[in-house]
Amino acid sequence: MPALIVLVMVVLCAWFADGQKRHIADENLRASVTEQLSLIRARLEGKINGNVQLVQGLVAMMEMEPSIDQSGFAQLVERLLRNDTQIRHIAAAPDLVIRMIYPLKGNEKLIDFDYRLNLAQSGPALQVRDSGELMVTGPVKLVQGGRALIARYPVFVDTPLHEHKFWGLVSAVIDLDRLLRDAGLLAQDLPIEIALASNDAAGQYGTPFFGDARTFQDMPVDMTVQLGRETWRIAAVPKGGWHPLPPDIWTFRLLTALVGIVVMAPMIWGGRLMSERQRNIVVLQQRKDELKEISQRLEIAIDASKIGIWEIDIETGRLLWDERMHQIYDLPQDQAKGDKSDWENALHPDDRKRALGEFSQTSDGKGYEDKFRLLLKNGEIRHVRAIGVSYVNSLGDQKIIGVNWDVTEDVLLQQELREAKRRAEQHNAELEQARRQMEYNSLHDALTHLPNRRFLDQLLAEKAANVALRSPLTILHIDLDRFKEINDTLGHAAGDEILKHVAGLLTHHLPPRDFVARIGGDEFVVVSEMPAENGYYETLSKQIIEAFSTPIIFEGHECRAGASIGIASEGDGSERLEQLLIDADIALYEAKRKGRNRSEFFTDTLRSSVIHTKQTADEILRGLEANEFIAYFQPQFDAHTLEISGVEALVRWDHPGKGIMPPFSFLKIAESLNVVSRLDEIVLEHALRHFQQWAKSGLDIPKVSVNISAQRLHDQNLFNRLSSLGIRPGSVCFELLESISFDEHDELLIGNIQKLKALGIDIEIDDFGTGHASIISLLKLTPRRLKIDRQLIRPILQSSTGRQLVESIIDIGQACGIEIVAEGVESMAHAALLRDLGCHHLQGYAFARPMSGADFLDFARQRNWLTEWESSQPDRLRLPA
Repeated sequence: MPALIVLVMVVLCAWFADGQKRHIADENLRASVTEQLSLIRARLEGKINGNVQLVQGLVAMMEMEPSIDQSGFAQLVERLLRNDTQIRHIAAAPDLVIRMIYPLKGNEKLIDFDYRLNLAQSGPALQVRDSGELMVTGPVKLVQGGRALIARYPVFVDTPLHEHKFWGLVSAVIDLDRLLRDAGLLAQDLPIEIALASNDAAGQYGTPFFGDARTFQDMPVDMTVQLGRETWRIAAVPKGGWHPLPPDIWTFRLLTALVGIVVMAPMIWGGRLMSERQRNIVVLQQRKDELKEISQRLEIAIDASKIGIWEIDIETGRLLWDERMHQIYDLPQDQAKGDKSDWENALHPDDRKRALGEFSQTSDGKGYEDKFRLLLKNGEIRHVRAIGVSYVNSLGDQKIIGVNWDVTEDVLLQQELREAKRRAEQHNAELEQARRQMEYNSLHDALTHLPNRRFLDQLLAEKAANVALRSPLTILHIDLDRFKEINDTLGHAAGDEILKHVAGLLTHHLPPRDFVARIGGDEFVVVSEMPAENGYYETLSKQIIEAFSTPIIFEGHECRAGASIGIASEGDGSERLEQLLIDADIALYEAKRKGRNRSEFFTDTLRSSVIHTKQTADEILRGLEANEFIAYFQPQFDAHTLEISGVEALVRWDHPGKGIMPPFSFLKIAESLNVVSRLDEIVLEHALRHFQQWAKSGLDIPKVSVNISAQRLHDQNLFNRLSSLGIRPGSVCFELLESISFDEHDELLIGNIQKLKALGIDIEIDDFGTGHASIISLLKLTPRRLKIDRQLIRPILQSSTGRQLVESIIDIGQACGIEIVAEGVESMAHAALLRDLGCHHLQGYAFARPMSGADFLDFARQRNWLTEWESSQPDRLRLPA
């Protein structure tokens, strides 16, 4: 039998090992096919995406220049297609009519082709226009021969009214055969068979357009290739098919058979010897065991059960106990009376009557079974279980024989288990209560007891899953105004009282069905299903704002906290509720931007503005990484000699698609990104570099002025970086806005300005005359120069009041020993008058516009402004009174 078992095991192991080897070979083959197919798919997607990105780049350029003609279009496309690409030609169709194509040669017939008049082309073209997204279709057969993919991309342009208007389509024809060849599908040395199929309008994959259709039926490795909204299915099988036998399979099987023989031979021989020996041992052992079996059974049973055996004669009352019984009752044999009284005296007083009654029923011929307690002499209590059976012996005497065993440990264990169960149930109840409290705490704000952001997210998820069972939703995003000031002045305790007060007001003013949550800080969100008719939410917002404006008294202080509210309503139910929450946040931002303490509804115009801001912000961050921000320079002239007395360095964005962009097109968004200090740093670095280049070229410029933002003035590392630049004292002047420089309460700012002066950097007040500066604060700051704002310079030729105002500023500067710079000098007449009024320096378009560093060098050498000045001398003598 052991040999037979081993034989079966050897056969099973050999069969299993053989199957595993074939399975591993199959898995390795499939893994190899998967790896090769992944590489092919990556190449194919990379080639397609590369072509699509070229089309997207062309579309981005055309959105900025929608009036391009055929010549410009051809040059633009030629530059785009300069690199290796599979695009055969590209056409542009304003208003869905092809007007431009590259290459033109061979495609002249496509000019004036109207997509809307062609039944096969109108559907995809209109679908691209309506979806506003790229659409790639194919493969299609070309009239010129071959197959291709058609990539269509909509072009939208911004109108003067800031509307996003559909301009037309850009269509690119991608050579499919060349695409497949470049992706490696046509390589002769491929070890796999590949097939490609595209999905139809119903999403089903049809007949392969590349490879054999049987490839899809032979358990292939298949993947998908994404083409816009369409997908291809790519499948592969190894050449020669699946399930090839491993090359060393027969060698492996032979070795397995040899191992089986080596294992089986000694087992068979040893088995025969063991069988003979076993037969002899069994015969001897049987004779020995038969002698001990009967006595051992009873002894083992009694010892193992730890029971005591007793017998009582019903008539005489004589009681026989074995040794174990005496141990259970803690009664030595020499002290036992040998009658029923030994048992009765040991019974616990509380159990004696019941136990005797149970036992008396046994004497009537019934079976006996009972549980009772013993009270020993030492006061110990034991629990005993008793079983007995009545019988009549051969002499006719009625007796009862039975057993007792001590179950004290079991009873105590059961009591402990019951107590443990009770404690566990109590603990579970406490845990359940704690769980409910934790769940409540996790879904509610601890201060206001309103639902929190997590509760809001769960609610929106439930609402999104039950669109058909609810009314359209409206979300109000509420943010408290002046809450930070209350926290800063009166402490967080006052802020907490405001928040609890606001929570109570919202609960009071909102219908019971409305959901209100505090999502963090001083922000609240209301989710309502009330109809948005008859200006309901306008009225509700006014009521909330009016209620919030009512002051509350905290420790004798009157606290007022207004509210700004953003409102977004669900339309046809197609919007994601997460987006609806974002829309309400956008509307809230607009309400704050317009002055706070008001409400604003979300509109598509707001969405477009946010998208434009987001795109510009992304481009600014990308432009900073690509070093696209540069410095332009506008010269400043001595008012009397008209020699260049300095330059102002101004930031410009050298955008790769839009060209040189002025600050007003990006500076406000840059401020929101907190990168203005970085722009200031870039301009200073460019200015110092060009400053050195001009000096090497023999051009001596006395001073360069650079704008500096309040954000950079508060930078703790500013002075370390400035010290490392080695700035020559008096050669650099920092221009501060009047609103920044005259903040007398900002001691940090005033201290930093003094540190700048210690580094040899002059301070210049920019846009002077448009803020709220005082003479005292001017004396406190002691700048080197004041720059009069162009708004005050422009009217001085026509307005005597304006001229007197400028003259007063100049007098103030001269009295304080401060040089005066006039910016916005637009004519030589302005220059002459400002010189006569006592202005020291002039800057404006009358002399030069801002220019690059190289252009400024040529401008300074040519000195053309002197010729213009001399030719204007007669004109400046005839100034109006």
